[in-house]
Amino acid sequence: MTFVLGLSGGIGSGKSTVCAMLEELGATLVDADAIVHELQAPGQPMLKELAREFGHEVIDESGALDRAALGAIVFRDEARRVALGRIMHPPVVAEMMRRTRAAVDAGVPMAVVDIPLLFEGAKTGTGAAAVMQFDATVLVWVPAEVQADRTQKRDGSDRDEVLRRIGAQLPIDEKKAMADHLIDNAGTPDATRTQVEALYARLTAAEA
Repeated sequence: MTFVLGLSGGIGSGKSTVCAMLEELGATLVDADAIVHELQAPGQPMLKELAREFGHEVIDESGALDRAALGAIVFRDEARRVALGRIMHPPVVAEMMRRTRAAVDAGVPMAVVDIPLLFEGAKTGTGAAAVMQFDATVLVWVPAEVQADRTQKRDGSDRDEVLRRIGAQLPIDEKKAMADHLIDNAGTPDATRTQVEALYARLTAAEA
């Protein structure tokens, strides 16, 4: 049996680090962001639809999506974020479901479905949370101040922009209350790994 784990976190929480650790332990990763990048590649229908909706300024000189330009639009305007979701969610969720089913059919011990806005969708009844079933959910958590510090250091953005992006998501402590399990990623990598290993062992043992 395959344990299907829905995983999320806030900006700067370190989801990618936790996902990599789970993969090392034997999990199969279904990465929503990676699927989004594939479906937004030059020549894909989604890219043309984004240009029609948001203007050709979101397409760079090479014909690829200018993610910074698109982000500058949607992080400032809730209605534009809704429009973006309307374009992206159906094909992205369909591909996530296909890859998750393939992992289950292959009999892997765990399929980790990494969805940045999992808990936002659960709250509003939209996106993957509305149509996908998980055996449990886990939040990669850090304090909000750590989110801001890590994001600013990683992206080189100014503080106001970082706080605007964080504010476009549910507060991380609200997500914490919604999750079945928690990985506290505010400490050392070894401390995080210990938690990840324990969670993986517990969930896959229960499924077995």
